[in-house]
Amino acid sequence: MNANALSMNARGRARRASRSRAVDVGARAGFVARGVIYLLVGTLALRIAFSDGGGQQADRGGAIAEIAGKPFGSILLWVLGVALAGMALWRLSEAFFGQAGPDGHKAGKRAVAAARFVFYAFVSYSVLSYAAGDKGSGSGSSDRQTDDVTARALEWTGGQWIVGIAGVGVIGAGLWMAYRALTRKYHKHLKTGEMTRRSRQAVDVVGVFGGTVRGAVFATAGGFAVAAAVRHEPGRAKGMDDTLRSFTETPAGPWLLVLIAIGLAAFGLFSWANARWRKI
Repeated sequence: MNANALSMNARGRARRASRSRAVDVGARAGFVARGVIYLLVGTLALRIAFSDGGGQQADRGGAIAEIAGKPFGSILLWVLGVALAGMALWRLSEAFFGQAGPDGHKAGKRAVAAARFVFYAFVSYSVLSYAAGDKGSGSGSSDRQTDDVTARALEWTGGQWIVGIAGVGVIGAGLWMAYRALTRKYHKHLKTGEMTRRSRQAVDVVGVFGGTVRGAVFATAGGFAVAAAVRHEPGRAKGMDDTLRSFTETPAGPWLLVLIAIGLAAFGLFSWANARWRKI
C-alpha cells in the first residue's frame, strides 16, 4: 500500500471516529453542561435583580462557585468539566471534518467550529482545574478579568483600535445570535421530524427568547468595550456580571434584569433541547 493510500485510509478512520458514538455522547453531554451553566447564571441574575446578590457573580465563575458550594459539588464539577471537554472535542471534529448538513463543509463554518473548540476547551480546563483544587481557576470575576485584559490591550500601540475592533466584533456576534434565534435558523440543526408538535413549540419558545436575550447580552458587553476604547478607560469594559447589573440602571429598573435572567435560563433549557434533538 503506497503512502497516498495509507494517508487516505488514516483520514477515513479519523472521519469515522468523528462520527462515532463517543463523539455523539460527548457533544450531547456538553449541551447538558452548557444548559446547567446558563440556568445557574439566570438564577444568580434573578437574585441580583431582587437584592444585591449577596456578593455573588452572575457569570460562569459565579455558576462554578454555586455548584462547588453544594453537596457533592466537587464531583458535579468534575462531571461538568468532562462534559464540556466532550463538547470541545465535537467542535474540533467539526473543524476538521465539517458539520452535519449540506453546507457543513464550508471553510467559514469550520473556522467557527475551531473557535468554539478553543472556547469550550478553555472553559473545560477552568472547571476541571477548579475541581482539582485550583480555586483561582474558573471562578474568577469576569469583570476583573475583562478590566485587566482591556487595560493591557490599551497600553499596546494601536491598543484603542484593537479593543474597539474586538468590541465591534462582540456586538456583531451578539446581533448574529439574536438574528439566528429570531429567524429560527437553529431548525436546520435539530431533528425536528422526531419532535411532537408541542415539543417543537416549546423548543421555539426557549430557542427564540433565550437566543435573542443571549445575543442582546453579548451585544451590550461589546458596546461597553467600544466605549472603553473610545474613552481610553479600561473600567468601562464590563464582563458578564457587570453587563447584567447594568440592566438595572435603565428606566425599567430591576425588571429588565428579571427579563434578561429568565431569557438566559430559557437558553439553558434550549441547550438541553439540543442535547436531545441536535444533529451531531
